[in-house]
Amino acid sequence: MNTDAITSETLGSSVVSVPPLARNADFSLNRDENAKIVDHLAAGGVTTVLYGGNAVLYHVALSEYAELLELLQEIAHGDTLVIPSVGPAYGTMLDQADILREFSFPTAMILPTRDVVTSQGVQAAVRKFVEEFGRPAVLYIKQDGYIEVEDVKPLMNDGLLSFIKYATVRESTADDGYLRRLVDTVGPERIISGIGEQPAIVHLRDFGLAGFTSGCVCVAPRLSTDMLNALQEGDYETAERIRTIFEPLEDLRNSINPIRVLHTAVALAGIAKTGPIIPLLSEVDAADRPGIEAAAKELLAAQEQSAGVA
Repeated sequence: MNTDAITSETLGSSVVSVPPLARNADFSLNRDENAKIVDHLAAGGVTTVLYGGNAVLYHVALSEYAELLELLQEIAHGDTLVIPSVGPAYGTMLDQADILREFSFPTAMILPTRDVVTSQGVQAAVRKFVEEFGRPAVLYIKQDGYIEVEDVKPLMNDGLLSFIKYATVRESTADDGYLRRLVDTVGPERIISGIGEQPAIVHLRDFGLAGFTSGCVCVAPRLSTDMLNALQEGDYETAERIRTIFEPLEDLRNSINPIRVLHTAVALAGIAKTGPIIPLLSEVDAADRPGIEAAAKELLAAQEQSAGVA
């Protein structure tokens, strides 16, 4: 497992995959199936794996957390950067910091919450978590009002952030005043686009962000890697062509539920048996499964047909 400090070069070296977490029928962690996902990603050139919302770490039991970290450490390839998540509750993240200190993960992402937060309160929580963990954190910005730019700046200036995952959805990706202020204030080198392939072209081309996260990369890692390479080379025509290939599965994620659809898609594409999804979430409706399966298999087939497209 890669335990080096994270740099802007690290963020641009791989698509930041955000996979589901495979579980057994009794909801216990399934080591072998999770390893299959990491192996599939590595075969497609993806060496950064972030376990967050798609892994439903919002609802992970504290009693299971050390076991989870051990599993993630075991299944990582030698060059794989693994980033676990903590929170979103303040007390939970501090308890998790105590456990994380016993492992060598170079950073951890703080999961955001919509309720009972203020901007200055989020800044204080990040500071306290980093103090307890002893390593910088990933700041995940997913909505307006969560943390203001003026409260992000001191966190970055004080070396408390490894990077920022920016995932606030806009009607027009290019029209994002908050992101523009954030980039102008802290620079784009430590900010990555956090909403998959669909807004990545605008975020990297127009805002200069360092890279992008993806859930659907778990189905077609080589294709997503080709898109990242195309963006870095300024080949926006190729990047746009690849973006459209991911669109059908992403549209299903947006119309049903991003986490639940990805969890199902990875299984129905034959990549790994992801098992049940833990409550407070529930399985996708049976009527939605054929469409998800078709979109996932078409994406996987497109990867095989487009080998070397970028």
